[in-house]
Amino acid sequence: MAILKYKLKTPMGLGTAPLGNLFRNVPEEEAQETIQSAWDAGVRYFDTAPLYGAGLAEARLGEVFKNTPREEYLLSTKVGRIIKDETEKKEGLFEHGRQNQIEESYTEEAVLRSIEQSLERLQTDRLDVVYVHDISPDFHGDHWHALFEEARTGAFPALERLKSEGVIQDWGIGVNTTVPIEMALELEDAHPTLSLQATHYTLLKHERSLQRLMPLSEKKGTGIVTGAPYNAGVLFGGDSEDYAPATPETQHRVREISRVAEKHGISLKAAALQFPLAHPAVEAVIPGSTRPGRIHEDLAALKEMIPAGFWQDLREAGLIAPDAPVPQEK
Repeated sequence: MAILKYKLKTPMGLGTAPLGNLFRNVPEEEAQETIQSAWDAGVRYFDTAPLYGAGLAEARLGEVFKNTPREEYLLSTKVGRIIKDETEKKEGLFEHGRQNQIEESYTEEAVLRSIEQSLERLQTDRLDVVYVHDISPDFHGDHWHALFEEARTGAFPALERLKSEGVIQDWGIGVNTTVPIEMALELEDAHPTLSLQATHYTLLKHERSLQRLMPLSEKKGTGIVTGAPYNAGVLFGGDSEDYAPATPETQHRVREISRVAEKHGISLKAAALQFPLAHPAVEAVIPGSTRPGRIHEDLAALKEMIPAGFWQDLREAGLIAPDAPVPQEK
């Protein structure tokens, strides 16, 4: 089921977590230039969420696109969090974002309220995709099972109804792990059609997804969007791996992949972006950015020629799974 592919000029969308002031305070002008740069380069899919700066990323998208015909671009946002008027001192990933309190809830009432708020911030009357956000162990530990059940009885049927009413076109799960998406796909009383899987189907980390998630998605006729294709920066020598400190083992693996890339004279960015798109279940990849120039770098990397020998060397070194689909040599 090609949900996004047939609508997009390029399989790359823009992830907007950084535009919610992830890790740093992004000036308004820089944020808007980044979005506009993506648009001018042909990007037509934009993914966001209330969590990203307590609504800041959504508001920034809404401001840029408020006068753009809605049928010319695709929007996805997420549910599971309501932005409140009350404020508090923030710490962590989005400490530089808005200081509004965030209430987590996956009930039907909360989902409807969350979507109402998102539509207002995005200055639109409809959404293309809504992801149920972060019902996963990396955010909620052992409590995530109870939240998944809350979503199953609240969020999932609410989204099914909104889809039938035309407020949204598709819905799914948006998480940094794989199991919640697999569980949702196996339900008989829910029908997610497109899910966002961040950090776990990348050049660096893909074995679990390859074994379970991707075959299940293909069997069910659903699609996958790959988020955080650079694993939050570690693929380019950063200290962050999946939004946490990178382990020495991961950093060693990145150095080995970089060595193979240098041998073949290719950029690591090209390999990181093209690898997930080689899988037939993947419909788009959405790197995030707050630098206008990076958009053009990413789109150029999508077109970079990667020789078959590069992928063969990675396989022989055990740096990618033997059965992972790879791009065809151009």
